[in-house]
Order: sequence, then structure tokens, then C-alpha cells
Amino acid sequence: MRAGTDSALARVVAVFGAAQPHHAYVFANKRANRLKILVHDGIGIWLAARRLHQGKFVWASDCDTHRSLERVQLDALVLGLPWQRVGQAGVITVV
Repeated sequence: MRAGTDSALARVVAVFGAAQPHHAYVFANKRANRLKILVHDGIGIWLAARRLHQGKFVWASDCDTHRSLERVQLDALVLGLPWQRVGQAGVITVV
């Protein structure tokens, strides 16, 4: 979590091959109480950080290192909400 913009961007390029425009890349610490989000807005790079003083950010149970989220899921994750139930993942198909 000590990485700045350049270090985070270097890690994204190393893992994904490139930082795609209009994509966000989320990094978290082991305790899941801090997030850094690297955003490529098409013009430049933004790095945002969020720290929870109580509780943890909700993660997937399968511990994926790479996961695609919908915009609404990312918004819920940053707020500390259960993002797994938001968007297409929250659609009810069986009654």
C-alpha cells in the first residue's frame, strides 16, 4: 500500500500488459481495510485511496486476484457495501 501512481501503473502494466482507458484497477492491503484505485480516464492517470477506521471491505470468497466488476459494483465496493449482490449479480431468476 506504499505504492504511488507510477508503481501502481507499473504493476498494472506488468500484470495486464497495458492500462486500458476508462478502466479502474483496485489494490487492497491484507487486512482489507485500505484500498487504492488506479483509474485511467483516457487522458491521464488518477490514484485514489480509501481507508476504513472500522470494519473491512467485502471481498469475494474465492480470493480471485483478478476480477471484473460493473461500475455499480465498484461504487458499492468503495462504499464498503456487499458489491456481490449489486448489478447483474443481483438479478433474481428463480422464484
